[in-house]
Amino acid sequence: MHNVPQITPQELRQCIETGEDLVLIDVREDDEVVFGMIPGAQHIPMGEIPHRTEDIPSDAKVIFICRSGARSQRVCEYLQQFGYNAANLSGGMIEWNETLS
Repeated sequence: MHNVPQITPQELRQCIETGEDLVLIDVREDDEVVFGMIPGAQHIPMGEIPHRTEDIPSDAKVIFICRSGARSQRVCEYLQQFGYNAANLSGGMIEWNETLS
């Protein structure tokens, strides 16, 4: 298993605020993203990732997002096999939303 880089919600907010060049991909299901996504994130459900790798830039830092950080962690592990620079949003949308208040 590869070590997957982790980014906290606070670190991600700072990267977004400073305009860092990131690609955000939310791997939750359709019925989950209706409750909100991080602004600027793309939606590619986890099950579609193997068939949509052409939609994921291989030359960029890509942050994967899910509800709690578990599914996005698995997506990162999968994509690292193919050389993607993938990082996981630790704690997922649960922690992201907790840091809003």
